[in-house]
Amino acid sequence: MLSVPEQTLFLLGVIVSFFYAGLGFAEIVAAVRRGAPGYYPRTNQILRRIVDATVRSITQATVFRARPVVSFFHAFIFYGFIFYGLVNLVDFFEGYVPHDWMAPFHHSLPGQLFRLGADIFGTLVLIGVVFMVLRRFTAHDPKLRHFNANVRLHEDVRAGSLERDSLIVSVFIFLHVGLRLFASGALLATEGHRDVFQPVASLIATILGFGPDRIWGWHFGWWGALGLILVFLPYFVRSKHIHIFMAPARFAVEKRRDDLAKVPRGALEPLTNLEDEHAEQFGAARLEQLPWTQLLDAYACIQCNRCANVCPAHSTGKSLAPSAIEINKRYELNRIRPLLAAGQPSPRPLMDWVMDESALWACTACGACVEVCPVGCEQMNDIIEYRRDAVMTRGEFPAQLNNAFRGMERAGNPWGIAATKRLDWKEKDTVAPTVEENPEFEVLYWVGCAGAYDPAAQKTARAFAEILNHAKVNFAVLGKSEGCTGDPARRAGNEYLYYSLATGAVETLNAVLIDETLDAKKSKRVVTGCPHCFNAMRNDFPQLGGHYNVVHHTELIEELISAGKLPERILDGATAGDGAEGKLTFHDPCYLGRHNGTYDAPRKVLGVDDGKAGDRFEEMPRNKNNSFCCGAGGAQFWKEEEPGTMKVAEARFREAEKTGAKTVAVGCPFCKSMLQSSESAGKEGAPQVRDVAEIVAERLRRVKEHLGVAAA
Repeated sequence: MLSVPEQTLFLLGVIVSFFYAGLGFAEIVAAVRRGAPGYYPRTNQILRRIVDATVRSITQATVFRARPVVSFFHAFIFYGFIFYGLVNLVDFFEGYVPHDWMAPFHHSLPGQLFRLGADIFGTLVLIGVVFMVLRRFTAHDPKLRHFNANVRLHEDVRAGSLERDSLIVSVFIFLHVGLRLFASGALLATEGHRDVFQPVASLIATILGFGPDRIWGWHFGWWGALGLILVFLPYFVRSKHIHIFMAPARFAVEKRRDDLAKVPRGALEPLTNLEDEHAEQFGAARLEQLPWTQLLDAYACIQCNRCANVCPAHSTGKSLAPSAIEINKRYELNRIRPLLAAGQPSPRPLMDWVMDESALWACTACGACVEVCPVGCEQMNDIIEYRRDAVMTRGEFPAQLNNAFRGMERAGNPWGIAATKRLDWKEKDTVAPTVEENPEFEVLYWVGCAGAYDPAAQKTARAFAEILNHAKVNFAVLGKSEGCTGDPARRAGNEYLYYSLATGAVETLNAVLIDETLDAKKSKRVVTGCPHCFNAMRNDFPQLGGHYNVVHHTELIEELISAGKLPERILDGATAGDGAEGKLTFHDPCYLGRHNGTYDAPRKVLGVDDGKAGDRFEEMPRNKNNSFCCGAGGAQFWKEEEPGTMKVAEARFREAEKTGAKTVAVGCPFCKSMLQSSESAGKEGAPQVRDVAEIVAERLRRVKEHLGVAAA
């Protein structure tokens, strides 16, 4: 037990420390609340959200999705710190009550387990901290520290604050836990015995030597362990260590629907003031104009750099690093937190310090950063908000986007080709009736702008129509009534243009799919070969009253095979003829896979989902939710790629080439175009790039030819 003067001094320290820490926390809450409200619910059914967030935090499932070794050592620190909440509470009581009063507890089974836990977890924390320090400051792990030289970093980061903060946090944890173990060992030494439930503390007692004069060690360790908490708490609110509370909070307020169903990653938040004729600001020009959850992101971020490691722009030498967005926001908030908390405007625009213009327009909106983030930050959504400000408020964007914007405004497609040519993808023998010609259709085939106008994508559209006809699917197309979904405009930040195009598309779809004059008993659905159209109709259009049953063309093909409407032999490229496609690999489109979770259908259609494909198929190292972008998304297809060390499509094609595949299968017209146009794709002997529908259609022709019949 402490002496009375010690007890008094410690209580005074508690009051001072908690006052300044509480002030800091209050400012953080006030600053975060300055952010804009969002479209999706964030706090509905809050108890269920808290339970879910707690489970996700305790299991560390999101942390272990990558870097298993590092995550293993991080778990030492995480679980140790959770247990140390109880340890610190018990230690506090031991400082204020006679030791004999605690004896019954320590002699009980719970007390023995407590001592064992404190000893073991304390040791694991020390091991974890040493590993992390060596990794950051000795090994200089490039995954943790690397930023491209052209990435804009906050002035405080460039001055060394990031490393200094990491060192302060590491030293605090090491000393706090280490001195607590020392205090336990000194107490055992004072009492003159070892404790089987405290093996490490017993070792320390042996080293110290036994005797009542060793009580000084307990006082020193107690003050060092708990006193350090009081010193650290006021700093805690501005340190990276605050993520231990903010990360679970971020989990709790993630985008959910009213029924708590998760909102797919591909759904963007609409502008809430788009129809306000008095609005002068769109998107975010300053910190407080970001949605409040994106201000919370800055405090939840653990600065692990995983997002930068997977970012296609950063990986190819561009000035965008998603982690730098959150780090820069954190350090700017640390600077101006009292101002924001007091209701004052932030002193400088975001684009003066968060990133440069090249970084703003380098993002492909692939969602890899959001997918890999272990604490649920939404870096990509920040960029969309910055782009909305650039396009709609400042009118500053890459000149090449003007052509796409004008095409969408005037002709209803980014190519700028007349709507009367929407059906030019059809050849003389292509059977694809319009809704006027077949009003009793069951499936609406949404061809998309690429399928209608891009020569490479037209081949895919014809192949898919051939498949539908062979399977006797009752389908129709919109023809010249079809227009752009507005996806390129939305991802480029032109929300007004998106809104105009999307509302028109929703009106058209409602008229042919759910109009009250139609037979409600006949459920109609939409199929498309473009993941960007698929994502827009599935996730964006419901915000405008468009609720449809939408499937990707690979999903429908899989369904037709399962229903026996297509021969199962097409699943095996080797037995369906000579197998012109050769060895395959599959490139997961971001807007089909990562944004919407569809990974299995394309592989099942190719006949390679069961692990028995042998030498006919090989996955690329980065596949499924870890797939690497082709470089087309985020309106990149319609502009020149930002300066870097390599084109994104070239990096992806080289990865595909290394599998030894003869054919790179894709499920997106933009992926097909980007990969086909990469530098390596033009070399002799390079793999061909083909859509899954083209491969299936060719297999179908070979099967029919082999059987010598018109229908298999």
